[in-house]
Amino acid sequence: MRMDTKLIHGGVFGDERTGAVSVPIYQVSTYKQDAIGQHRGYEYSRTGNPTRAALEQLIADLENGSRGFAFSSGMAAISTVLALFDRGDHLVVGDDIYGGTYRVLSRVFNRMGVEAAFVDTSDLEAVRGAIRPETKAVFLETPSNPLLKVTDIAAVAAICREHDLMLIVDNTFLTPYWQNPLDLGADIVVHSATKYLGGHSDVVAGLAVVKEEALGESIHFLQNSIGGILPPQDSWLLMRGMKTLGLRMRQHEESARTLAEWLVKRVDVTSVFYPGLNDHPGHDIATRQARGFGGMISFDVGNGERAEQVLGRTRWFTLAESLGAVESLISVPARMTHASIPPERRRELGISDGLVRISVGVEDVNDLMEDLELALNG
Repeated sequence: MRMDTKLIHGGVFGDERTGAVSVPIYQVSTYKQDAIGQHRGYEYSRTGNPTRAALEQLIADLENGSRGFAFSSGMAAISTVLALFDRGDHLVVGDDIYGGTYRVLSRVFNRMGVEAAFVDTSDLEAVRGAIRPETKAVFLETPSNPLLKVTDIAAVAAICREHDLMLIVDNTFLTPYWQNPLDLGADIVVHSATKYLGGHSDVVAGLAVVKEEALGESIHFLQNSIGGILPPQDSWLLMRGMKTLGLRMRQHEESARTLAEWLVKRVDVTSVFYPGLNDHPGHDIATRQARGFGGMISFDVGNGERAEQVLGRTRWFTLAESLGAVESLISVPARMTHASIPPERRRELGISDGLVRISVGVEDVNDLMEDLELALNG
C-alpha cells in the first residue's frame, strides 16, 4: 500500500458494526465487563479507548512501527518517552531543538537526575565525542528547529548500535509522508501532531511510535501510569486531518521551495535555511534519507528590530506560535518558540534576533511572495 492510500485506508477503517466510513468518537470513560477481569478489549479510557486506538494504529502503520501511542500534546509524548530513563542516565541531544524540548530536559528531567549533553547531531564526531559510559540514548530532530540542520539518521543509528544506545527522532517537520526514521534505524519516533499531522490549527496532540513491541510495552505502561493521553474527540480530529496529509505536504513543499529560491536572491536577507536548496549543507543527506524537504524556512533579516518590523507588516503570514497548518505562519524563534533557551546559548547556536521562521501554508504562493516582499521592503 502506497503512502497516499495508507493515509486513507491505514489503521482502522470505518466501523464494521454500522458501516460508517469514519471511526466513531467513543466519548466514554469506562466499559462494561462481562465478568470480573473479563472485558472486551477496553476497561478504562486512560488505558485504552477505541477512537484513540484507531489513531495509534494509523500512526504505527504510517511510520512502519509495531505500536503507536497518542498523547495530549507533543511535549506529553516527548516527556513520556523521556520517562523511560532513570536517575544517573545521560542523553546526547541535538543542540538545535524545539525550545520546549530543551526546557523539559534542562529544567525538569535534570532535577530528576537525567542529564543531557546538547551537541550538533549533524556532526557525527560531535555525537561520538559526547557519549559517556552512562549514556543511554540519542535524541535528535531532523530537519532541526529552527535552523533546519539535517542529521544523517542511519549514520547516527549505526553509532547507537555500536554503543548499545536508543535512538529517538522527532519527525515533526517532515512527517511520515516524507521521512520514516524507524526504517533508517531509529527505535522511537515522536511527533508534535499539533503541526502537520493535524494541519488545521484545531487540535493539540502528540504521537510516538516504537520499532519493537517490547519497547511498546514499556511506553504503554508509562502512558497509562502518567496519563497524558489524547481524548477521543481530539483523536478523531487528528485522524480527519491526517487523511489529507499527502495533499497538504506536497503543496507546502512546492511553495516553500519557490519562496526559498526567491529569498536567496534578495540582498536584504543575509541567510536562508531550507534543506531543499542545493547549497544547504545537509541537502545531499536530506535527498538520500527523505522523500521531500518540507514546508519550513528560516531566514535572517539582519537584526531584531527589522525582524519585528517584517512580522508587523505581513497580511497572509499570521504572527503566531506553532507551524504546519494550512495557513502560513511567521515567527521570531528567539522571542517566541525558543525564548526559553538562554540568550547566550541562542547566540552560540546561531539563533539570532533577526532570524525569522515561516511555516508555508497552502495559500497561492504568489500571494505569499507578494506579502513577504511588501513586508521586507517596508
